[in-house]
Amino acid sequence: MIKKLLTVSISLACMTIFAPAHAEGDVQAGKQHAAACAGCHGDTGNSIVATFPKLAGQHASYLSKQLHAFKSGARNAPMMAPLAMGLSDKDIADLAKFYSTQTVSTNAMPTLKAEDHVAEDSKHSDNKNKEAELKVLLTLGGDLYRNGDLEREVSACIACHGPFGEGNKPAGFPMLKGQHADYLIQTLTDFKAGNRAKAADNMMHMIAGKMTEKEIRAVSYYISVMK
Repeated sequence: MIKKLLTVSISLACMTIFAPAHAEGDVQAGKQHAAACAGCHGDTGNSIVATFPKLAGQHASYLSKQLHAFKSGARNAPMMAPLAMGLSDKDIADLAKFYSTQTVSTNAMPTLKAEDHVAEDSKHSDNKNKEAELKVLLTLGGDLYRNGDLEREVSACIACHGPFGEGNKPAGFPMLKGQHADYLIQTLTDFKAGNRAKAADNMMHMIAGKMTEKEIRAVSYYISVMK
């Protein structure tokens, strides 16, 4: 019950935040611009390299906001800034519209890495044990996503990103389902370290800052296989 109250309270807070309005884009024009982005993000916004984010199916308002942030320097991104600076407001709207109309691909089940193991002797564990360890991480990730952790003030992801990772378009919160686990891990780690957002009152900075590395990996794995 306490965890549910935490989720509800965060949900109410999220409903008070609205994304700025941007011009409606043109899909075909966006598709032409997206050709220059395909090397990293794939032809339809489904990147093959797990460290590059998937853009397919993402809310156009969120994509537009991020591109404007890259362009203005509000979001620090050495790779994206030079590209975004060459885009007009219409170009950004068109790109955002194109990617928002694409379908995000599904991911295979995550493969455990050395830092994921939960058992002391797991470096030499067989496939059965590795499957059990992955199940433990996914269970932990699912619990954090749905319920958070009231004692440590880690908010439930579901409050802002929805029960199926669909996000909240009116409030400007991104869709997460189908995103690469590696990208999510890096993003949460950046929020935790203050590399993505240094403002003390930034919601994600506050939440990630209270998460352990294990929890970050667990919730990222869980989100990556949401459908």
